[in-house]
Amino acid sequence: MKKVLLSTIAGMALLLGAEKSAFAGDGLGIGVTVAGTRISASGTETEGTMTAAGETNSTSVNNSLFLGSIFAEYTHGWLTVGVEHIPGDASVSDLTHTRNDTETSVTSTTTETTTARTQTAAAKIDGHNTAYLEVGNAAYFKAGYVEMTVQTDESLGTGSTYGNVDLNGVLIGLGYKGDFGDGGFYKIEGTYTDYDSLSITSGTARTGVTNNNKVTADLDVSQLKLGLGYRF
Repeated sequence: MKKVLLSTIAGMALLLGAEKSAFAGDGLGIGVTVAGTRISASGTETEGTMTAAGETNSTSVNNSLFLGSIFAEYTHGWLTVGVEHIPGDASVSDLTHTRNDTETSVTSTTTETTTARTQTAAAKIDGHNTAYLEVGNAAYFKAGYVEMTVQTDESLGTGSTYGNVDLNGVLIGLGYKGDFGDGGFYKIEGTYTDYDSLSITSGTARTGVTNNNKVTADLDVSQLKLGLGYRF
């Protein structure tokens, strides 16, 4: 997906320099999009301070899927401002991740105690909204500010939970748009969104741990998008 996005951006950069035809699209427009989407995330879970060294687990996950959105925008000359909303939610990973932990401890009477716990976790993004600015005529550069919520979905043997967290991000991309019919228009664009780093803390610490576990993660999204709209 990233190679496709880079190829798209390179092609659009050439269009920005060469395209001279006018996009006759002044006015208010509304429309829908469908996007081939690649979600990439990497994160680390750090166990709270113990009498022994805390445990750290890291992983990277990806998910490729199609997402739809609705948008409204206003165009005047070479400038377009708009908002876009992705209804529903999308999983960060294409799998639910499960880890089996076995803990062994020794009491003051030297009796060894073993505890097995199953930890299952997943995450999804929801409430994804973008405010964007496009500069260009038929070919355009796009920049935007993104807001969304990361919802955690876990079943932990410790009985702990992680809450949801709101994230912001910055979107950049290149695209091409044109007219069809009476008031219709289309848009083809490649975008990349980089989100703020995520940091959440568990609600319950494991026995023998003085601080709750902490998860930090980085998330980015690449999209190749087709949009159809109507200009009033």
